[in-house]
Amino acid sequence: MRVFGVVGWKNAGKTGLMERLVTEITGRGITVSTVKHAHHTFDVDHPGKDSHRHRSAGASEVLLSSRNRVAIMQELRDAPEPPLAELLARLKPVDLILIEGYKRDDHPKVEAHRSVTGNALIAPGDATIRAVASDVPLQLDRPVFDLDDTAAIADFILAEVGL
Repeated sequence: MRVFGVVGWKNAGKTGLMERLVTEITGRGITVSTVKHAHHTFDVDHPGKDSHRHRSAGASEVLLSSRNRVAIMQELRDAPEPPLAELLARLKPVDLILIEGYKRDDHPKVEAHRSVTGNALIAPGDATIRAVASDVPLQLDRPVFDLDDTAAIADFILAEVGL
């Protein structure tokens, strides 16, 4: 499967860019799955629900299924976080997997950058960042796109992965 990432510091516009890219690329008839890395504790379940009760009781894995979706929740219970490659292997085959986060992993990426955050660019020290999507013009040794030019960013990503 082909993978391409979106990275950047907090409030740089990563999630909005991911959302727009998924809409743009799937609108072209290309199948897409996404992976999102969270640096904090998160939960997709709610106290009192049956699946939450199963996890709270000690289940290592809970699979929740309906006619609309399937969710698998795995409790690591102090085990190390699985590496990205292991997580990708669990996904059903699609044309492209877009990854939000995992900035230190070795897949190609576009960096989302908003000047108002005051954060330095990641790109100058990271060759895996193939382009930058920014809200201000930048002079770099790789392509720079307007952060809101989703079609151009999608064209670039699709060309990079050979789609």
